[in-house]
Amino acid sequence: MTARSRCVSPRAERMFRLWFQAAAVVWLARGSAGGSARLYTEEDPLVILSGSTLKPTVTNSSSAWLVQFYSSWCGHCIQYSSTWKALAQDVKDWQEAISVAVLDCAQEDNFQVCKEFSIMFYPTFKYFRAHSLSTDRGTIHRGADREIQSVRQLMINVLQNHTRLDRPQHCPQLEPYSSAELLPLLGQRSEHYTAIIVEEPDSYVGREVILDLLQFSGVQVRRALSSDRPLLDALNIAAFPSIYLLHPSGKHAHLHSEKPQRFFFSSLLRTLPGVQRRRSSALTQKGTLQDKETPEPWRDFDRSRVYTADLESALHYLLRVELAAHATLQGEELKVFKDFVTLVAKLYPGGGSVVKLMETLSDWLLSLPLEQIPYQAVLDLVDNKMTISGVFLGAELRWVGCQASRPGLRGYPCSLWTLFHVLTVQHDATPTALDNTGLEGEAAPVLQVMRRYIRTFFGCKECGRHFEQAAAAAAAGVDEVKSREQQILWLWNQHNRVNTRLSGALSDDPLFPKAPWPSPALCPSCHEETNGVHTWNQDNVLRFLRHHYGASNLSPKYSLTPPLVPAAPPDLVLTAQPLVEHRATTRGGGGGGGGGGGEGRKAEEQPEPPPGHLAQRVQEEQEVAARRGGHTGSGVWILGLGFNSVDMSLCVVLYVCSCLILMLLFFFFKVRSRRWKLRHSRLYV
Repeated sequence: MTARSRCVSPRAERMFRLWFQAAAVVWLARGSAGGSARLYTEEDPLVILSGSTLKPTVTNSSSAWLVQFYSSWCGHCIQYSSTWKALAQDVKDWQEAISVAVLDCAQEDNFQVCKEFSIMFYPTFKYFRAHSLSTDRGTIHRGADREIQSVRQLMINVLQNHTRLDRPQHCPQLEPYSSAELLPLLGQRSEHYTAIIVEEPDSYVGREVILDLLQFSGVQVRRALSSDRPLLDALNIAAFPSIYLLHPSGKHAHLHSEKPQRFFFSSLLRTLPGVQRRRSSALTQKGTLQDKETPEPWRDFDRSRVYTADLESALHYLLRVELAAHATLQGEELKVFKDFVTLVAKLYPGGGSVVKLMETLSDWLLSLPLEQIPYQAVLDLVDNKMTISGVFLGAELRWVGCQASRPGLRGYPCSLWTLFHVLTVQHDATPTALDNTGLEGEAAPVLQVMRRYIRTFFGCKECGRHFEQAAAAAAAGVDEVKSREQQILWLWNQHNRVNTRLSGALSDDPLFPKAPWPSPALCPSCHEETNGVHTWNQDNVLRFLRHHYGASNLSPKYSLTPPLVPAAPPDLVLTAQPLVEHRATTRGGGGGGGGGGGEGRKAEEQPEPPPGHLAQRVQEEQEVAARRGGHTGSGVWILGLGFNSVDMSLCVVLYVCSCLILMLLFFFFKVRSRRWKLRHSRLYV
């Protein structure tokens, strides 16, 4: 290389730098134009419009629209996208009156429509009134404040600016009612609740709550002003905003709320008895068909408790139904299953028969140096075919806190969430429980095992895909969890995200609508409001989760009682007893507020097994043994391996044959050696 080639003029260097920067900007712009999914995706609670769908969507629509025209290469648009998503989520239940949408003007297919709608700067906010004409190009919102509370109030003003003729089809009355309209309702019977929110004239709380309850039936919300003295005197209201409730029976009284805020008011009204989210036509038809099925018996329960019946039902479904789809466990599947069993055996609270079963299963899996095992072997142990004392898991689904209004809703997914919540809290309470298990090296072992189990075994593949996306997120995934406290909060936050995404879907139970949890009724101190937007007090949330999912809050009500099993043969007792009870001295059977079906439970708490249950169980055992060529009670449990009488007979035969062969060999070589000695010891003269 010559000296001249190494010398570059400062002007040429500046030109090269400018050219490189321009090329990088063009490349980023093109990549952004084709990859707007980085800002908004179909999973966000808003509508993504395009050049071909904008006009058909907003023209003559039964609802009003608020549309953000943005550019995917605009830095401010990128930073504002999180606020716009939060706004769309905040007003998700308003969509029958006013909907939120976006359109990316950086996409080539949208160039023409953005030009036609006079979009010159990004982001540009336009609202379209309901039943607008095809020539309507929308009205630009020029407010400088684009925070959630301000835009939410803009949406209410847009709705109230409609006349009676062009009001959105499903938009309720947002104007205040007078005392002359409300007082005659006192004492009157009705088919629904009527909630009266009394507030200051400049308050938006009442109108926001009215729109929050737009998609719910069983309650009507009306607002009144604090300047209406006759109404205040009749209802004895002195603080604002306040909520007054008229019951369908004709009774009426103040509705107590821990905080006079929109979120508290909406949550209280949504949880009133009989208040349900309206079903779509498809959901109504599906519900009518399923309502013909035999309904499950309703079990009264306390929302503030966690029931071991749900945890046991989750394990029953997991081990006997979901795992049954895998005829053989090998490789990664076997490792994931071993980790899951170890996790539950170490962290399941309260001891009892469930813990003994999981410990027995864990010891059995660890004692087998096999690369694959048949599922039937796992099932035999889960069903306690060897009649090991104290090992039991009920073979019946008894949903309590996870029961639903009709079959097909909640149930197993709800109980699986509950199980892992309990395990995260138990790991926090007993941090050394996983020592020497191979899981102690992971910062969030419960989440990692849960992630691997859902990816490997969970039957809903789409649900598993969503969970894996959340767990693998770059900035907020499972790998970023570094402490036990973060582990508890991550799972809680992810569960709430799933509830938010599925709220109002076909899988949403109208009797138990998916909503942010814990509710204000369960934990008022968990909820706060900042600039009119709901926020969480995470310190109080963590404190609540530790108590709610802690061992002291578990209720054994409705759990199945382990049945009495026939006495095992002496040889089985000698070989089986050390395997399952060597940890009994280290883990008590009744700690922490009740175990899942522990032996120490009082007999009067649970019903006795039905008559003939034991005889039927013994008969079933005999039939199974007969099909296998053995007899009930003739098996022996040695080093975690089961041998029946045929196996033992073969062993005896082989032993006898081996002894005979060894004896024959012994005499053969003995005779040969004697002849050899005689031949070589003869003296020659």
